[in-house]
Amino acid sequence: MTKKFTEELREAAAEIWAGYHEHPFVRGIGDGTLPIEKFRFFMIQDYLYLFEYARLFALGVAKSRGRKWMQMFSEMEHSTLNGEMNIHRSYMKRLGITEEELDATKSSLANLSYTNYMLAVGYRGDALDILTAVLACAWSYQEIGREIVGRNPDAAKHELYGEWVSGYISEEYGRIVEENLAGVDALAQGISEERKQYLTEVFVNCSRYEAAFWDMADQMAP
Repeated sequence: MTKKFTEELREAAAEIWAGYHEHPFVRGIGDGTLPIEKFRFFMIQDYLYLFEYARLFALGVAKSRGRKWMQMFSEMEHSTLNGEMNIHRSYMKRLGITEEELDATKSSLANLSYTNYMLAVGYRGDALDILTAVLACAWSYQEIGREIVGRNPDAAKHELYGEWVSGYISEEYGRIVEENLAGVDALAQGISEERKQYLTEVFVNCSRYEAAFWDMADQMAP
């Protein structure tokens, strides 16, 4: 049976993704030992990241051919700004993060590098390029959430980190990931081997950036 293109992408980044589950920051969320100040730093940077992530979906609307894909990108933008960000906004209140602090905080170097790379891929490419660039983030967070709960079923009940874990293993978030996966597989039908190689490079690079983002959060690196 022929593999889906997304399965090929996942295999290409397998070693990188395996590292996520052993990362001290991720393990700290899973067992509840992560220092709050590190999580607070992460949530601010991730919040700033999501605005650029949503910008990619807006670019996808402009680059789409056909109403189906325009609608999909529009819904993804909406779910990012009004769904995933709701988790962050809830934590902002709990962690005492004000709008003034958010406005005064600059994106870390790792954050800027990652988002600028994805946007560059998007501006140079088309809808498939954009979906491939954003896939590593959405898909890996779902896998991380599931792995955390698989190792520690009570992780989703943790008084601080439980809401974060629950958000990424939810049915609603699962539907977003499945839509992203299905979009990549559909648009990749019939593309050349050269194009596959390029998109695989994009996916692997974004997976590496995800690893760097966890490093940045753990080290609280500006």
